Amino acid sequence: MDESGDSGRPQPGAGGPGPGTGPDKGKPRRPADPGGGILMGRPFGVPVYVAPSWFVVAALITWVFGGQLDRVLPELGGARYLVALFFAIAFYASVLVHELAHTVAALRYKLPVRRIQLQFFGGVSEIEKESETPGREFVLAFVGPLLSLVLGGVFYIPLQFVQAGTVPGVLLAGLMISNLIVAAFNLLPGLPLDGGRMLRAVVWKITGKPMSGTIAAAWVGRGLAITVFVGLPLLTHTGALGSATGEISGFETVTDALLAAILAAIIWTGAGNSLRTARLREHLPELRARTLTRRAVPVEAATPLSEALRRANEAGARALVVVDGQGTPKAVVREAAIVGVPEHRRPWVAVSGLAQDLTDGMKVPAELAGEALLDRLKATPATEYLVVEETGEIYGVLSTADVERAFIKAMARPAA
Repeated sequence: MDESGDSGRPQPGAGGPGPGTGPDKGKPRRPADPGGGILMGRPFGVPVYVAPSWFVVAALITWVFGGQLDRVLPELGGARYLVALFFAIAFYASVLVHELAHTVAALRYKLPVRRIQLQFFGGVSEIEKESETPGREFVLAFVGPLLSLVLGGVFYIPLQFVQAGTVPGVLLAGLMISNLIVAAFNLLPGLPLDGGRMLRAVVWKITGKPMSGTIAAAWVGRGLAITVFVGLPLLTHTGALGSATGEISGFETVTDALLAAILAAIIWTGAGNSLRTARLREHLPELRARTLTRRAVPVEAATPLSEALRRANEAGARALVVVDGQGTPKAVVREAAIVGVPEHRRPWVAVSGLAQDLTDGMKVPAELAGEALLDRLKATPATEYLVVEETGEIYGVLSTADVERAFIKAMARPAA
């Protein structure tokens, strides 16, 4: 199953340090590695990972398909499991092509792709930004199933030239059918499937509201989850799917029920996550650097902490910026470091010992807001940032903790 989308949205302050202890205290950390398994390569510059759950599914496919081969090609003996393992690998290679289609389309529209991950029920392309138009959203979702349909045709052509009941014939038939099933399943019109994103794009185009499209596609997705949970065991039990999948089927009743429950849970959860993400995006413009910034007072590096705090209290400020003799900002004093200094020692501690040197990435324009603000914080993780006006004048200090609180508040607020 494909769940391409933007599940990898940046979180405010992701990868940033907490108060911490040790030699790296207060230093910015590098963003966390977007791993999730074994790194297989970087096509188009996008890392491709194989999750541990893939090995479970590969073993299951090998076992089931190997059992089917024993009926069709009993002369293979134990070698049938090697053939079945080859099928499992070839099938997931097809899934990777499906995901690469999403990735290429996203990169074509200048949307960053965090990673591709092959996992339990297929793969996911983690696209970090939303499409700007419903048309692009539709194309971005459709290219995946389209490539799966094309692959089905690619395997169908040589199938016409091989003998039925042979290893090549069984493999080609299995890969053709499995790609057609992947395409058909992903075209179902409910989130988080590709068909759900296409439905979202259509409703978005009609209403002019992305949120309306998400709500419609998410509720259809929940309906699909219920349908899968109830209908899949019935279809396989009556043989409706068995006749379609032929040699690659073979589920028993208990397996059908378990598969249906897992698929239904994944679809239901994905639909709910899509709703929460859409609600967040609707409120993202409320996250503005200017409104979240704490007022700050400039102090020189040698200023005792007690004196700096006295000046801040008199000015009604909640942050300190270290400046040089010309008033140029050089560092921001970390709130966590201030808290860690006992009050009786504050007259003897210079603010320079509690400050974090400024880098270009830690200077945030006051007008930055929404996704642009979150992207800026993610690119340069820190606990505090200097907020500046267009003229370069100090406006104040932005704390990651304040952004996180506003972020959570936006998530809890009902969508309009």
